[in-house]
Amino acid sequence: MQKISKTLSVLMVIFLFLTSACKANIARNDDGSLTVETTITQQELQEVISASIADPLVQELTVSLQTGYVSVTGTRQRLNDASKTDTLSFRLDLSVSNGQLIASVTGAQIDGTAIEQNRVDNWNQTIANRLSNFGGRNENATLQSVSVTPEIVTMAWNVIR
Repeated sequence: MQKISKTLSVLMVIFLFLTSACKANIARNDDGSLTVETTITQQELQEVISASIADPLVQELTVSLQTGYVSVTGTRQRLNDASKTDTLSFRLDLSVSNGQLIASVTGAQIDGTAIEQNRVDNWNQTIANRLSNFGGRNENATLQSVSVTPEIVTMAWNVIR
């Protein structure tokens, strides 16, 4: 009975990866676990970051994939004067620590003024959570690596049955 339960869990993980918005490549490892490689496009990442920032005053958010990091720019309407906007910008680095995705926003500023650290910390956590869940994250999946190229973001997961 337990073997059936484990098999169903693995099949569910595979199904979630295959039906999610991102693309997935799946390979079986010698130990019976699976390596699932998911990819996220610039547009999909832009949507995740926009939703993570969750600021209705932020407009025209643009994500630019670079080698090893993500550059984010946009405009933010002024709260006291909607006819004026300020430039928002930051760098986003993605890494792995103990099987978890880490998002690190640095250089976050609005028109040259640093954004308060508690807001940046919230963005870091929210972006990491949303990206981890983007590929149908499962408790049996451990993130092995993440890479950013000018074309795509790739995350490799190890899924234990």
